[in-house]
Amino acid sequence: MSQKDPCQKQACEIQKCLQANNYVESKCEAVLQEMRKCCARYPKGRSVCCSGFEKEEREREKFKAASKGIPPPPQ
Repeated sequence: MSQKDPCQKQACEIQKCLQANNYVESKCEAVLQEMRKCCARYPKGRSVCCSGFEKEEREREKFKAASKGIPPPPQ
């Protein structure tokens, strides 16, 4: 039996907020932040709902490293 995704509730809240606000992300910053917090609590790959947020975090780290002149880690 598969376990429930630990961040599914937050993912549903994001969808509700986006629908209610005509998909204007800036109006849903609070629920997006809650999702980021949830994703940070679990190991990568534990929550399917977090896959996009994990990619966002990797991109942010690459950008931060590049701006400091640090080469990106091997893939």
